[in-house]
Amino acid sequence: MNDSEMFKRAIPGPLPELDDINHFFWTSGEDGLLRFQQCDDCHHWLHPPSVCCPKCLSEKLTPQAVSGQATVGAVSINYQPWMPDMKAPYAIAIVELDEQPGLHLTTNIVGCDPLSVFIGQRVKVVFEPAEDVWLPLFTPITEA
Repeated sequence: MNDSEMFKRAIPGPLPELDDINHFFWTSGEDGLLRFQQCDDCHHWLHPPSVCCPKCLSEKLTPQAVSGQATVGAVSINYQPWMPDMKAPYAIAIVELDEQPGLHLTTNIVGCDPLSVFIGQRVKVVFEPAEDVWLPLFTPITEA
């Protein structure tokens, strides 16, 4: 599957508004790396971006690259095309990143038949550029 086919099911709609706290997250895909904040004091990963660590309340947070590999923890197959350019069905999932239990991201699963997505499936990040952001989407990891 080529890149243009992989993103056929990406959902059109409003893009995230960038600010001082989330800018790193929405633009980090430009170099192919997914980044989350990590607490410099207790090393807890957090998402969404914040001004302090929810575990130790430290304000020393640094964006760090993660592996980009995750496991599907929940999935919803949506059949309603809510916008004119939306292709249905499409899969929305909550994935748990390998770096830490509880480090979740709500995303779309692309590059496969949406009906084939399942809980426990291993996935990896891919990015879809859209204006000034890089949307983190996930695609199944296939065995070599």
